[in-house]
Amino acid sequence: MLSWEGMRGPVIAARLGCHPETVRRRLRRFNAESLDGLGDRRGSGRRPRITQAERSQIIALVKTMPPGRLCWRPWGELETDDEAGPAVWTLDALTAAAREQGIDVARSQIRRILRAEGVRWRRTRSWTMSTDPDFAAKERRSSACTPTRRPARSSSAPTSWGW
Repeated sequence: MLSWEGMRGPVIAARLGCHPETVRRRLRRFNAESLDGLGDRRGSGRRPRITQAERSQIIALVKTMPPGRLCWRPWGELETDDEAGPAVWTLDALTAAAREQGIDVARSQIRRILRAEGVRWRRTRSWTMSTDPDFAAKERRSSACTPTRRPARSSSAPTSWGW
């Protein structure tokens, strides 16, 4: 409207408290598209594949008990709701459960959602020991980037190395 009154772009910008290029861009869009050109445009970048409501459903799903997990029943027996279901939530199990709820999501996306919520995801570990007499426990694995430790020096070792 200020442009119709004869004001120039820099004067309109100063009056509205914005940059003159913003005024010029809006005037060009108005001339090309009329009132539809004045609305805000969508931002750049990839659109989210799932909605915030679907993200909330996934987070709520993590807080539930997995369908294959054993739990004590009031009559004193251990039972599960679904013997074929997962006993613990893994990324694959969460992906399958989310897809059953109609959320088209990938495993990596679930991992990103959980990390954004501050959940550190780790593989489940079994803390039971085997009763098999031939069982040999694996040694602790070390990270490839961790330097190996030098063997402890005995007291009779020469000290001329500067250790």
